[in-house]
Amino acid sequence: MRNFSELELDSELLQAIEEIGYERPTAVQTEAIPHALDGRDVLASAPTGTGKTAAFLLPMLQHLQDFPRKKPGPARVLVLTPTRELAIQVADQARALAKYTSLKIFTITGGISYDEHAELLGKTQDIVVATPGRLMEYIEAERFDCRAIECLILDEADRMLDMGFGKIVERIHNECRWRRQSLLFSATLEGKGVRDFSQGILNEPVEVNAEPPRRERKKIHQFYYRCDDMAHKLALLQEVLKEADRTIIFVKTRERLAELRDQLASMKINCCWLQGEMAQASRNNTINRFRSGDINIMLATDVAARGIDLPDVSHVINFDMPRTADVYLHRIGRTARAGKKGTAVSLVEAHDQSQIERVSRYMKEDVPERFVEGMRPKHKKASTVKKKKKKDTKKKDAKGTAAKKKKVKK
Repeated sequence: MRNFSELELDSELLQAIEEIGYERPTAVQTEAIPHALDGRDVLASAPTGTGKTAAFLLPMLQHLQDFPRKKPGPARVLVLTPTRELAIQVADQARALAKYTSLKIFTITGGISYDEHAELLGKTQDIVVATPGRLMEYIEAERFDCRAIECLILDEADRMLDMGFGKIVERIHNECRWRRQSLLFSATLEGKGVRDFSQGILNEPVEVNAEPPRRERKKIHQFYYRCDDMAHKLALLQEVLKEADRTIIFVKTRERLAELRDQLASMKINCCWLQGEMAQASRNNTINRFRSGDINIMLATDVAARGIDLPDVSHVINFDMPRTADVYLHRIGRTARAGKKGTAVSLVEAHDQSQIERVSRYMKEDVPERFVEGMRPKHKKASTVKKKKKKDTKKKDAKGTAAKKKKVKK
């Protein structure tokens, strides 16, 4: 599909799309939007950075334009996201796409006072983007009316399950039982978790698998450095940052983030940071400072690995390797967005060697090793090739001998 006009969208939406700068539909948009416009349920695998937000927003905006409300009332489309940042981001994108319409978009998330939400809930809403926990509070208090919901959208469903929202989402699904359509988007459909979860929510869904083509991954230049110890690791990080422009550095824990923040401060390197259990105002401040270019280095735990759209990130640095290969993909997906190129660098200690090789197998392509002159690692690369087990002939011999002894005794 060469352009958005082929999707039979209203001129108001096409005008907004052009203004935002979208040139042609991505793979997930091409596959998901026509089915969603036909009113079908959709189960989509769409990794971050593939344009999935517009893939579920555009058909909903078109539906609301095709069937305008006759009188003021509660929300007709409900989007659930796992985090506050993602909810704010989705709502902002919805407002940008609905710029030339009269549609009203609101968010319901934690970190905002009850009084503020009460005022919003008293107004006419068309689309509400919410986090499950806070929305459930209002449903239980009978402040949010689910009977008018025509479409329920679950964004990053796999992460919602990981965060323990499964039962709450099922309750919200039951509250919205009069709806006509459901869309579920997940970074991956592997394993039973998301598929089993989707069976109770979706009705004969069309499955869309929008794995980015290999050429899209080629836009991210990936490599790794081996590190002997923490001092060596910090020296290599400092070297990488000399070449980098706008950079996200991923660490595994809040404690590790605090340590690295202090170490960068001692090197006179300014940075901001994003981690779990931050006040909403602090989170927003960090994201705004990074987006505006006020600070070009952000430290983050994996709370920022998904969903948050941070433009023009030139480098992603894995200071700590992630737990799994799919989290690695989510992390490096912060760079090379909107057709641009980017660089992903991993700093690998000896105990991480097996993980970087696991990542290569998962992606079906090698992540090459690089060296900085004068800073080569002193330790040898750990071998992770498993030796074939020799057949245990001793046990067999022992069994045979025992059998013979029994015969003799008999």
